[in-house]
Amino acid sequence: MDDIEDLLAGGGGSPPGFRLPLTASVGVNPKYKKKNKTINTLSKSTSFLHDSVNSYDTTKIPGTETIYMKTFGCSHNQSDSEYMAGQLSAFGYNLSDNPDEADLWLINTCTVKSPSQSAMETLIAKCRNGNKPLVVAGCVPQGSRDLKELEGVSIVGVQQIDRVVEVVEETLKGHEVRLLTRKTLPALDLPKVRKNKFVEILPINVGCLGACTYCKTKHARGHLGSYTVDSLVGRIRSVIADGVREIWLSSEDTGAYGRDLGVNLTILLNALVVELPSDGSTMLRIGMTNPPYMLEHLKEIAEVLRHPCVYSFLHVPVQSGSDTILSAMNREYTVGEFKTVVDTLTEMVPGMQIATDIICGFPGETDEDFQQTVNLIKEYKFSQVHISQFYPRPGTPAARMKKVPSTVVKRRSRELTSVFESFTPYVGMEGKVERIWITEIATDGTHLVGHTKGYIQVLVLGQESMLGTSAIVKIMSVGRWSVFGEVIEILNRGSASSESRANINSPRSNLDGTCACSKEPEPCACELKSSCGHTEEKIVSVLRNVPTPSEYSSQNLIGWLLRKRKNSFHKRMENEAVLEYDENPGTSHHGCNWGPADKALFGGILVSLLTIIASFLYLGSRGLSSK
Repeated sequence: MDDIEDLLAGGGGSPPGFRLPLTASVGVNPKYKKKNKTINTLSKSTSFLHDSVNSYDTTKIPGTETIYMKTFGCSHNQSDSEYMAGQLSAFGYNLSDNPDEADLWLINTCTVKSPSQSAMETLIAKCRNGNKPLVVAGCVPQGSRDLKELEGVSIVGVQQIDRVVEVVEETLKGHEVRLLTRKTLPALDLPKVRKNKFVEILPINVGCLGACTYCKTKHARGHLGSYTVDSLVGRIRSVIADGVREIWLSSEDTGAYGRDLGVNLTILLNALVVELPSDGSTMLRIGMTNPPYMLEHLKEIAEVLRHPCVYSFLHVPVQSGSDTILSAMNREYTVGEFKTVVDTLTEMVPGMQIATDIICGFPGETDEDFQQTVNLIKEYKFSQVHISQFYPRPGTPAARMKKVPSTVVKRRSRELTSVFESFTPYVGMEGKVERIWITEIATDGTHLVGHTKGYIQVLVLGQESMLGTSAIVKIMSVGRWSVFGEVIEILNRGSASSESRANINSPRSNLDGTCACSKEPEPCACELKSSCGHTEEKIVSVLRNVPTPSEYSSQNLIGWLLRKRKNSFHKRMENEAVLEYDENPGTSHHGCNWGPADKALFGGILVSLLTIIASFLYLGSRGLSSK
C-alpha cells in the first residue's frame, strides 16, 4: 500500500535536497488489532487515524503516557532518536530510562552487525513477555521488514521519524502501524531532546554511493540523499543559539555529501565554519568519510581541519591492509590511496588525529592478508582503531562467500587488539598546556570530560557548572585511554582571552607557542557501531581504566585532610579563575597556600580529635573507678 502522504503530496512539492532519489512501492500498511475483534483497514486515500477511537482505554488522556526509548548503533541513529524524543516530549509524552515504568517501548535499531540485531531481538522478546506496546524504528525494520521477530510490531522507517507521534498513539490504542516509504527527507528543525544538551548531531545526508559487499545498511538508508547547504547553515545557526558547544556532522559517508545536488563537502564546510563563533566556544567535528571522495578535495579538507573552530580529527575507515581484500569488499580504493589520505592530512594539519576501522576475518582473508593489516596499524599507530570481526549480514554478497573459520577470525581479532593496545600514545604530554572543550561527566562521576583540538580526551576535576565551557589546562599525568589535566583558566562561553584565541590555531600547543604534539595518537576500543559497517559514534572515546575516588584516597587522617584541602582549593579555583585572571592576568593558579578556611578546617579537626580522645579517657577512668 502506498503512503497516504505520498499519494497526497506526490513527492513533487519539496525543494531539491529534501527529495529522496528512491521510489519505493511499499508504504503504510496498518494492521489494526483489538481483543476479539479486527478493525477494518482503511482505503488508500483516507487517514487511518479517524477510525480507532473506541479501541483504547478512554480513561487515559492521550499524550500523557510514559515512553521508554533504547537506541542501538551510530550517531545518525542517535540523532534520529533525539528527534523522535523531541516530538514525543512536545506532544506531552513522558520519557523515561526505566523500561518497567513505561507504557510503551520504542527501540531504534542498527543492522551493521549481528550482535546489535540479536540484542534488539532479545529486547523485543522481553517487551512481549511484559505485555508492553512496542514500536521498532531504525535500519533493521527498514532493511528487513519481513523478519519474524517484527510480526505484529509497529514500525517507523528511517525517513518517517517525523511521524513517530502518530505511530505511538495508534500503537497505544492496540493497532499495528507500519510507515516505511517516503520520498522526502525529514525536516531539520523538528523538536529535539538531545542526549547531551551541549552536543548537536547533525545529519547532512542519508545513504551513500558505495556498494560494499558486506553492507546491510544501504538496504535501509538507500542511495545518497543530501540536505541543502542553506538548510544546514540554518540549523547550525539555530543550535548555536540554543547553547550547543559541539556540532557533529553525521552521515553514512560524509565525504559523499552533495553529489546528488551538484555541490560537495568542502562547499558545505566552508559555509558552516563562517557561522561558528570566532572565539572558539563552539566546535565542529567532521563525521566518518570513506577514502574515495576524500582524494578529490584533500587540500581543501585539510584547510578546514586547520580552522580554529574545527577539531583536527577525522574518521577514515580502511577495513583491511590488503588490496585483495579491499577488492573483495568492493571498497573502491587501494591501500596506497588510503595512505595518501592519511599522509596528506597528517602533513598539512598540525596535531592531526585519525581514527580507522578494521574488519578481521573477511571471507577469503589469508594469513598474508591479515599480516598486511597488522603492518599498516603498526606503521601509523592510529589515534583510534575500531576492530571488529566479520559478521555475514543476510542479503549481502559477502554472506554467500566462503567464510574464514570462526576460530581463526577470533584469533586474528585478539592479535590485532593486542598490537593496538601495545601503543603508548600519550607519553611525553605531561606538563603540556592545552585548550579543551568540556561537554560531559565521566563515568566515574568524579571527573569532567574535555577534548583537545585533536579530540584527545582529557579528564579534569571540576564542578558541573564547567560543562559547556572551554578551559586552559595543564596535563598532569597520562593514562592508556585518556590524559589527566589540571585547570589553569576557565574560559567563559564567548569570552576567550586574546592570547588563548591566538593559540586555538595551534592544537595541543603551549601558551608560549611551542609545539606539544604527541608522536602517537589516542587509541580507542569502543564498540559503538555506525552504518555501512563503519563506526562513527565510536569516535567518542570510551572511558576505560578511569580511577575511582577510592583510588585517590588514603586511609589515614592526614591523607584525608590534604585531599580535602586540595579539593577545596580546586573548587575555589574553578569558581574564581576567570575573575582572578581578569584582575591578575599574569598569574597562574598553580600555587596552593593555606588560606583562613584551610586553617580553620584544620583547627576544627584537631579540636574534634582532642575532644574525642578526652571523652574516651574520661569514660575509661570512670569505668575503672566503678570497679
